[in-house]
Amino acid sequence: MGHEGGGIGDRTQLNASHDVAMAAPVQVAVLAAIVATLLYFPLGLAVVLVLRIAGIGFETFATFGGVFGVLLGLVVWWLLFFAGALAYAACLFPWGDKVLGWPKRK
Repeated sequence: MGHEGGGIGDRTQLNASHDVAMAAPVQVAVLAAIVATLLYFPLGLAVVLVLRIAGIGFETFATFGGVFGVLLGLVVWWLLFFAGALAYAACLFPWGDKVLGWPKRK
């Protein structure tokens, strides 16, 4: 009441700008999860083969020397892959490009 331009259209524009601001970090996290998952299995198999040749048991490596169970150890290994992929994705992500609807950096 008594305010010009305070209609519902302004509220949707506010929500839209918030969605664009949140879209980039979410896209980076999803990209990192995809990269981590795609690398996890082939590199894991290669590590298992190298460990087999070196005479080290898989369970010792996967459980961090028995600190975790096998399943939790594999999840921790995936999280380590995810952390590396997150750094990779954050460095290569087009943060200021028009694709995201943001203006280019000067």
